[in-house]
Amino acid sequence: MNTSFQPADPSRFETALSRLDEENARDPNRELCGASSYPRELIYAQWLTDWVLKLCPQASEALRLAARSQHLCRWEIPRDSYPMTRPGYLQWRAELKRFHARKSGEVLRAAGYGGEIIERVQALNLKRDFPQDPETRILEDALCLVFLERQFGALAAKTSAEKMVNALQKAWKKMSPAGRAEALKLPYTPAQLALLKQALPEP
Repeated sequence: MNTSFQPADPSRFETALSRLDEENARDPNRELCGASSYPRELIYAQWLTDWVLKLCPQASEALRLAARSQHLCRWEIPRDSYPMTRPGYLQWRAELKRFHARKSGEVLRAAGYGGEIIERVQALNLKRDFPQDPETRILEDALCLVFLERQFGALAAKTSAEKMVNALQKAWKKMSPAGRAEALKLPYTPAQLALLKQALPEP
């Protein structure tokens, strides 16, 4: 974390991060990272936070809290709780956003935050005013970069090339020039590079 960042109340901020991490540590799903496995949403929140701070070292308190809570307790609403169709997928994603925003508000309120910053974090969770709001752009870039760096390979192994190309094009369209520049620096396997070349005009 950038040492020049000073939250309004450092103790409250650290309490909020700890409580958000405690919630995500309850995830029964595991994610392998190096030689260790972690609760999936706990490690995901850290990856997302890392990217937000890389893209914007001076990120606001609200943006840092939003990164840590963006997928808060996601396992509680599994994909198969909605029809396995495109409309069902969109309904699931919309409900997840509302759930994460509601849940983050509960945790932040318990940590001592008031209405203004809670509302801002929830607006970021919901990605309101994207792409006009600069902080929603940073958050979206970070989400796409976590996908490209951490999830691309595993998804490509079980997904058709056509669907992967479509997913890559959608992610690229949402990213800012700064996010795309970071994406092009990532190390990709030959198979991943082949998909990127199909998806992007100038990979």
